[in-house]
This record gives sequence, C-alpha cells and structure tokens, in this order.
Amino acid sequence: MGVDEAEVPVDAVGKRVSCGGERATVRYFGPVPPTAGLWLGVEWDNPDRGKHDGSHEGVQYFTCRHPTGGSFVRPAKVSFGVGYLTAVRQAYKIDSEEVLSEEISISRKKLKWGNIKERGFESLPSVLLSRSDVSGSGADGEIRTTTPNVEWLDLSGTLLSCWEDVATISQQLDRLEGLQLSYNRLRLPPDPSALRHAFSALKVLVLNGCQLTWPQILECAPMWPQLEDLCVEENSITELQRPEGLLQSLKSLSLSSNPLVQDSVLSLSALPRLEQLNLSKTGLSVIRFEDAAPGSHTAMYAALKTLSLDHNNITEWIVVNELAKLPSLVRLSCRGNKLVSGDGNPKTANQMLIAKLGQLVVLNGCEIYADDRRGAELDYIKMFGEEWLKAGGRSQPSPQFVYEHPRYQALISKYGAPEEGELKKPEPFALKNQLLKITFVFPDDANRKPLEKKLPASMVVQKVKGLLYRLLKVPAADLRLTYTSPKMVGTEFEIDSDLKTLQFYSIEDGDQVLVRWS
Repeated sequence: MGVDEAEVPVDAVGKRVSCGGERATVRYFGPVPPTAGLWLGVEWDNPDRGKHDGSHEGVQYFTCRHPTGGSFVRPAKVSFGVGYLTAVRQAYKIDSEEVLSEEISISRKKLKWGNIKERGFESLPSVLLSRSDVSGSGADGEIRTTTPNVEWLDLSGTLLSCWEDVATISQQLDRLEGLQLSYNRLRLPPDPSALRHAFSALKVLVLNGCQLTWPQILECAPMWPQLEDLCVEENSITELQRPEGLLQSLKSLSLSSNPLVQDSVLSLSALPRLEQLNLSKTGLSVIRFEDAAPGSHTAMYAALKTLSLDHNNITEWIVVNELAKLPSLVRLSCRGNKLVSGDGNPKTANQMLIAKLGQLVVLNGCEIYADDRRGAELDYIKMFGEEWLKAGGRSQPSPQFVYEHPRYQALISKYGAPEEGELKKPEPFALKNQLLKITFVFPDDANRKPLEKKLPASMVVQKVKGLLYRLLKVPAADLRLTYTSPKMVGTEFEIDSDLKTLQFYSIEDGDQVLVRWS
C-alpha cells in the first residue's frame, strides 16, 4: 500500500520502506528535475535491485554504499509500515491454531506453545513478526495491555529504522528476554544509556546481517545490561576491541561469518563469564596464548567451555596445542579445516585432536567415550614414539618435541612408554585387489533397506556413484556420500571427492556408507 505525496512523513529521510517485496532506506525526498512531482530516493538492502548511486543527470541527490544500490521511486509505490499491534493482528488472525502449535527456536532456545490454554493475544509467550512491515509501536501503552506475556520477539527484516523505534516496543514488554533483530538497518542512538530501561531484562539478542561493526556493537552495549547470549553473524566485523566494562554478563557470543582480524580475537578474553564462542567461517588460521608455556593453562578465557572453529583456514597442529591451554574447554567443533595427519586419514586426524586435548568430552558434535579416548591416546603414543625416542624421550625430550607434543609426557605417565615393537611403522598393505564389505544405508528413504556390497578398495568414488545411479535412478551429481566406522562410533566422515578411492578414505570392512540426495 503506497502513500500520497502529502502523507510522506516530514522525517522520511532515514525511514525504512517496503517496495515490491524489497526493503530499502529513504535517503532523499523531493523533486528530481526535469520530472514533475516528488520522489523518494532509496538505498536498497539488495543492491541488485537498484540502478545507480543516487545521482541523476549529473546531480548527486544521495549516496549509497554500493554504486548500483539506489533508485528513485514514487511515494505511491512504497509502504512506510504499520504499528506493532497492527502487524500482530495481521499475522495471528490467519491461523492462530497452527501458530500456537509451533515450536519456536531463537538462538538455540526452544519454546513450545502447545500448553497455552487461552488463545487470545494476552497469552502469547512469543510473537514472530519476521519480514513483516512493523515500523513502530503504534498507539502509546496498548502493547503492554494487549501482549503482556511476550518473552520472545522476532522483528527480523522489518521496517524499523532506529533503536528508539525498537525501544518503544520493548519497554512495554516487561517479560521480554529474547529479541531477534536480524537483517534490519537500525540507526545507532545518540545516547544508548538512555534506552537502558527498555532492554533491562533482555538476555538473548540476535543481530545477524545488520551491517554492524564491532565498535558499533560496543557503542550499543550499554543498552543491554543483563545480556547473556549475543549473536552477530554475517556483519561487517573485522578488528575486535576489548569490551572494557561492557557485556560483562555475556555467556555466549557468535561471530560466525565475519572477516575477523585474527590477532584481535584475544580481546574477547576481557569477557569474564564467556562460556560459548563461535568463530566459524571467520578466516582464522592461528590462535596464540603467549602467556602460557606448552602444556600449561592460559589465564585468558577462563570460563570458556565450548568453542566452534568450523570452516576456517587452520592447517597447523600447533593451533590445537594452543587450544589445549584453555583450562575449561570441553566442547570443540573444528570441521572443514585442513588439519591433516601423516597418513592423510580423517579418522586419524580426529584421533589426534582427542589425544592432544585431554579435557575434551565432545568433538564435532559427537561425545567422546572412554574407549574412544583410550584408543586415540594409545595410537598417538605409538604414532610419535620414534620421534619421542630420537628427541631424548627416555630421559628428557627436547624443547622442540615438547612444543609440538606438549601432552606426550603426560600420556607416557598414564599408559607407560611404548614397546619397541610398537614403534615400528607397519608396512603398507597392498589393497589394490582387496574386496571390502560395505553396507549402504539410505537415511532419506525410510522404506529402502540397507544394501550390502563387496567392492575393491581401489574403486574411485565416481564409480561407486555410478553403481548407485543404476540402483536409485538419482544423478550422480545429486548424491552426497558419508561413512561411519564402528571404530569411531557417532562420527560421520565426508566423502568429498569423486576422484579419490575408497582406500584413500580408509574405508574398511564393516563400515557403513550413508547415501543422501537432493
């Protein structure tokens, strides 16, 4: 629904609008000669929707972040949005029974609606207005009486323009603990502390994809005095400054998908209660805790229990040695990196992670059982036994060996030194013509029974997919294969190259290959 020129707000510049299903910010309102009438100059959230940089016939009317992110549109083509309660009524009058039966998930916290006895707005514990045209609170005071029990509020991708607009809504929700504001473009307030009362009970805040920098987040932090869980993925965060006196109650922080300056990551150690940290897809390759010697604990991140480092550029095992310095770390996710063991086997690499990180109880989402740990540690002792002996192991290993294997001496004390025969590397076994008994299972097809096949270890994955194509009639390009081994219960390994052999992936007799397709 558009507006007449006369209905355009006097403070239209900076307001958020909806036009043709796309979101934009008004950067100009006025004439654009030689055309008649008034225009709105907008900067689109999606720059592909635009046509120029805010100029027309040599005149610069406004500026954009992207050279083709701007357009001129007539006021009749845009919507400046609706109030909160109008959006609630629009969203929940459609099928309240269906909405009230949903399970809501915000920042890893789930809330079921099924036990709600009353079906009025007063009983709603969560309100989900993602991609709605909410632009403000509406009439004063009505939110508190209409939706008084809201604990979780999703306002992602709306038409809210600034933090003051958000505050006019949240200050009327006395029980609000979780707030989803992803994919908005919110102007920062001139005095964030003045809005503190509006977010005084807030514990969970999600600000993904908001084009925020870390200094801007720290500037806003005084608004959130009780915040425990902050998710700021897919933003413009690069260098991290120390949050001195800010975010001191924070327990969980996700910075995934931000191009971080890796040397600045240690600045986050100023968060004394931080227990969970997600640094996945941030380009990290190195982490150093130079305050601690190999095998000892760092004073940094004293409370950190869970760390995610998926899909980074970590290639050196020294980084894992540094992670061993974290005193409280018990859960690590490190998938999608290039940590490679000497034999190139991904299972061996996982075993090395387990052996090097003695306090770990969960790796890549899988619990580490006692037998898994014992096997990994014994294999680690044997794997580097010769190197240990050459480094003077029976007396005192060299500093270089201790630097590369800081936990090795502790494992020797735990299990004893390896026997001489165990130190010899086994001769490679000729697998060219060996047949492997493999069971194919089909998680995406509950009606299809597992299929057992004997295949040569030298068979390339491409041929395996050809075999499956004849069976399933699913194109090889749509098939995704993983495998599991009884030696590593609960761990699923990717088969990510069609040109590698089964032998390359160390698939053995009795392993299962899981077949999925899109």
